[in-house]
Amino acid sequence: MRWLSLALRLMVRRPLATLMQLGVLALAWATVAFVLLVGEQIEARVQRDLAGIDLVVGAKGSPMQLMLAGVFHLDSPSGNIPFASVERLRAQPLVAQVLPLSLGDSLAGWRIVGSTPEYLTLYGGRLQQGQMWQAPMQVVLGADVAKAQGLRVGDRFMASHGLAQSGPAHGDSSYAVVGILAPSGSVLDRLVLTDLRSVWELHEEHGDHEDHGDETERAQQTESAREVSLLLVRYRSPLGAAMLPRWVNAQTDLQAAAPALESARLLRMLGVGREVLQGLGALLLVSALLTVFVALLALVRERQGDLALLRMLGAGPWRLALLVAAQAVALVLAALLLGLAMAHGGLALLAHALNEARSLQLDALYVCAHELWLLPLAAGMALLAAAGPAWVALRADVGLLLQAPR
Repeated sequence: MRWLSLALRLMVRRPLATLMQLGVLALAWATVAFVLLVGEQIEARVQRDLAGIDLVVGAKGSPMQLMLAGVFHLDSPSGNIPFASVERLRAQPLVAQVLPLSLGDSLAGWRIVGSTPEYLTLYGGRLQQGQMWQAPMQVVLGADVAKAQGLRVGDRFMASHGLAQSGPAHGDSSYAVVGILAPSGSVLDRLVLTDLRSVWELHEEHGDHEDHGDETERAQQTESAREVSLLLVRYRSPLGAAMLPRWVNAQTDLQAAAPALESARLLRMLGVGREVLQGLGALLLVSALLTVFVALLALVRERQGDLALLRMLGAGPWRLALLVAAQAVALVLAALLLGLAMAHGGLALLAHALNEARSLQLDALYVCAHELWLLPLAAGMALLAAAGPAWVALRADVGLLLQAPR
């Protein structure tokens, strides 16, 4: 401990240089840690939200758009498809499950999704309060939605037309909150879930379909005109992956998107930026360690008289080398702790911005496995940077040091 205290005193003797080295090192560690934290969380969220969905079916358009709209709810669907498509897909022997989704409305930017109760079981969702919807115009709120909007079981709200935060309101109809989901870390947390009939009836009341003939004819016309936005499909066997997408794309009104392929393509595109940031962090780290090496070397040469005095007082040459190494390790580890704090602070700001945008959910307190390896990496790099100056201190001749002008 006395040697560590002495090393710290030597560092404090040059406060400006020490602070500059500490700042550059902390910035480098923060860049590396931030990229690791964000990248690992995004990959984990993507895999969590895929939830075994094998295929997304929607209107003709971009497969990437279908995947973003149907799985992650980060985009708008390319259009609607007839509700009859559900039965057409369910009739396929390679299909195990078809979950219809109806989009189009929102609550202050939080998306209202019309579906079936099986959609919750896809993500392992469970109720924290209340019950599941039993009738149209009843909703179950995701945990983030309930917290952000301050809604409780029994409250009512007006939906906004469209998926933007400031769309026109459906002023003559309101939804009743009958349940709130427990936090799951999945896309369910930021959705408002209701029955398919809620979405249909809400838009039918606004005159989306004309009435002709008697009540029976109107019911038949309404049923045939009903549409859904997307279909989530699960295969019965691996053979479905080879045959079903081609069958869907052969239909005149349907488009298929494989979430596993599209998400891999998305992660590859994001990976380019991730690699650039990692390269920048590594470059900053190498530059900072070079400054530590130069500073320690200059310090050893500057304090030659002090080193000679320590040798005369009985300190062995390895003690002097240890003194130099202790300065490097203390500086780099302090910079690492500061860099990790900066990385988690930046992650908290990003998580807040994404939450405001109703986008992916990130956790500022998340600790990834790679982050834990930064500690031994920092210690090893500090010892590497101190190797040269420590060798100079180790090989110093006491007689020559005492004869050197001061």
